[in-house]
Formats: sequence, C-alpha cells, structure tokens
Amino acid sequence: MAMGRKSREEQQPLWINATDLATAPGHPFYDKLNAVLAARGFDDFVEEKCARFYAPRMGRPSIPPGTYFRTLMIGYFERIDSERGIAWRCADSLALRGFLGYPLDKMPPDHSSISRTRRKVDLETHEEVFSWVLRVLADEQLLSGKTIGIDATTLEANAALRSIVRRDTGEGYREFLEGLAKDSGIETPTREDIAKIDRDRKGKGSNDEWGSPSDPDSGISKMKDGRTRLCHKAEHAVDMASGAVVAVTLHRGEAGDTSSVGATAEKASEVLGKLEAEGKIDKPRVREAVTDKGYHSNDTLIDLADKEWRTYASEPRRGKRRWKGREREQSAVYSNRRRIRSPRGKALLRKRGELLERAFTHYLDGGGMRRTHLRRHDNILKRLMVHVAGFNLGLVMRKLTGRGTPKGLAAALSRLLGRLFTLWDAVLRPEGVETPEMGRPTQIPSYPAAA
Repeated sequence: MAMGRKSREEQQPLWINATDLATAPGHPFYDKLNAVLAARGFDDFVEEKCARFYAPRMGRPSIPPGTYFRTLMIGYFERIDSERGIAWRCADSLALRGFLGYPLDKMPPDHSSISRTRRKVDLETHEEVFSWVLRVLADEQLLSGKTIGIDATTLEANAALRSIVRRDTGEGYREFLEGLAKDSGIETPTREDIAKIDRDRKGKGSNDEWGSPSDPDSGISKMKDGRTRLCHKAEHAVDMASGAVVAVTLHRGEAGDTSSVGATAEKASEVLGKLEAEGKIDKPRVREAVTDKGYHSNDTLIDLADKEWRTYASEPRRGKRRWKGREREQSAVYSNRRRIRSPRGKALLRKRGELLERAFTHYLDGGGMRRTHLRRHDNILKRLMVHVAGFNLGLVMRKLTGRGTPKGLAAALSRLLGRLFTLWDAVLRPEGVETPEMGRPTQIPSYPAAA
C-alpha cells in the first residue's frame, strides 16, 4: 500500500452541501439528558420565563434560553471553570454541538454572548430553572424534603489579596504600611522594615477596615486548605434521603455559620413549600436540620425551633454551663443533645459527612467552581445555581443510566469492554492462540472454514 501525501496546494471548495458535512454519533449521556429535558418541556418552560428579557424584533440573533442553560450545565459536566473555556469546548466538540443543537454550519455561542445573556437574565429566573429541576427529581421519587443537611464552604474570589484598600480612605495596603513606618520614625522604610511592622500588628486582616475595590462582595478569610484569600462563602441544603441539593445561598467569606444558616434554612423552606403546594412531595409534620458543630449555638437552635425545624446539630465540648435565667436556651440545647445521642441522630450525623461533602466535591472541585471567575454575588450565584441544577440532573441520570456524568458513563463502558475482552480471552479464545503481549505483533487467529 502506497503512502498518501498531503497536497501542499490543495484548494478548498467554495461551496459544500450540508449533507456532505462530516458527522459523528452523539454522546450517549448527552443524548439521554436531552431526551429527559425534551420530555419535560424544558425549552418551552425557559423560553416562557425569559421572554421578557429579549427584544421582540430588533437586535442581533441571540442565544435561545434553553441553549444558554445547557451551555452552563456543560461547565459542570465537563469540569470547565470559565465561560471562555465552555465556549471553546462547545465549538470543538461535535457531541456538545449536538447537545446544544448546533450543526457544523453554525457557530455555537461565544463567551461574550454567554456572559451577556447571564447579565440580562435575572437571578429569580435562574432560581425558577433550579426549582424546575427539583420538580424533575420529585417526579422521579428522588426528593423527600423532610430531613435536610446544611453545610458551608469557601470559594476563592476573582480578586487578589494584595489589591485590597482601606474602606475609609481608599489607601492601598503597602501605602498604609509605609505611612505607619514613617510615623514610627523611619524616613525611607525598606521592604524589611515594612514586613517587620506588619508582622507584629494585630487585626491587620479586618474586613471592617479593608475590602477589594474590584469585588466588594468578597471577604478576607481562610480557605479550607488554610490559605488566607479573598473568599465567598457558599452554603447549601441537601436532602438527606437522596443527596439532592434543594437550596444554595452565597455570603461574604468571613460570615459565620450561625449567622448564615437562617437564610439557607428559609430558602430551603420556601423551595420545598412550593413543591408541597404543587403536590410534588408530601408535607412533613416538622422538618429536620442536620448540621455540624459550627452551627451549634443557643440563638441558632431557638431560631430554627421557632421556624418548626427539629435540629440535629453536633455539639462541641463547652464544659459545664450555667442556665439560670435562660430556661428557653437550656430546653433547646438539651432537646438537641437528646436527639443527637439517639440511634437515629448518630446515623444522621454519620450520613451528613458523606452526602454534604460529596455534593461540594462534585459541583465545586469536580465542576470547576472552587475558584470563581465572576464577581458580585448575583453573577456568581447565577452560575452556581445552574451548576447545582446540573448536579441534581446527574442524580436523575444516575437512576436512568447508572452514571451521573459523561465521564462516569464513558468509564463504565470502558470497564464493560475490558470485562468482555477478558471473558473472550478466558472462555471463547480458540485453543492454541496466545494472548498478545504489549510491544509484540498481534497474532491473528485462524478459524476453521465453514462447512
């Protein structure tokens, strides 16, 4: 066989028929996901909700709402952190083009169109899409809504810590330290002098005094790995029966758990209340909240009890406490202590670490949202909610196909093929035919001719 050579002066055709374009089979995961969305009327739903954000006639062609939300879901399923990366991946992959509904003769949306659509569509519409996905989970019997686990984590902000300025004067951090050095008698402070003054100074990372001019919603805090960065705090509520995320809230990085849990519990009650009114899930007599020891405080337990939540909050060791004149606080703490020491309470606390941390790992670490590429809480929360919606759809796909992500399905198919080859090698391989080794030419078996 003669070796073919690429022509150096090959002229590209001026016109080509659409039927002659190269095609490829779609990804089975995305094909099934599209079938699930189409069966539930996803595109009609989002087009109705987003109609008010589009001009009736004028303007350049826009991204259809269904395509926009699918594009952000691709960021979760393909583990892409930025919208620019999502746009590049969609343009490069034939399978993702098919998922979005773009043939080869049309360009998928670029990153500027994606970001502009995100800015135009408000946060409430993204929340309605998130609630629509929860209805799908309820129809698939994947949502209970009785026992909810609440936990929080940090997201690294899209702003550098060295860019912070004083909130009162707008003075930069280095300029402020140079001023302190000059006030102490050093006329021309060196880098070592500035570092020494900053080392011994207390309260130097106060969020009341310092902030980022580019992302004022961020706060100075420690990440989960111990680094001090400008952060946002993401908090979610997870259904302890299935692992589905029912609510997501976003706070400043330095916000404490006891100060943010009320907003998350209220958002979860609101979302689940709508599903109960629609008859999607049964209304429980009382809801249960499972948290770690960071949420345990007198005021938090009383506040959740007033909102008809039964708490299972892990209690830290505080030693002997005095309850004189605080009978209500004592009753809330002792009731929570009695529940967490019961067999059911111990089982819920063990399950909390599994379900809540696993959700963070999937849609933040695996989904590419641990470090944000957006600024302002509204923008970050919009994409975060679609990421979580993709995670919840992954639970539906896991029920239908056995895997919740495209790569998980591909890995399962690869393992299946490996087992089939192993079976062929052990049972169906003809006698006398040796298994080829790596680096050696494959021996083609000879089969007897048919009679």
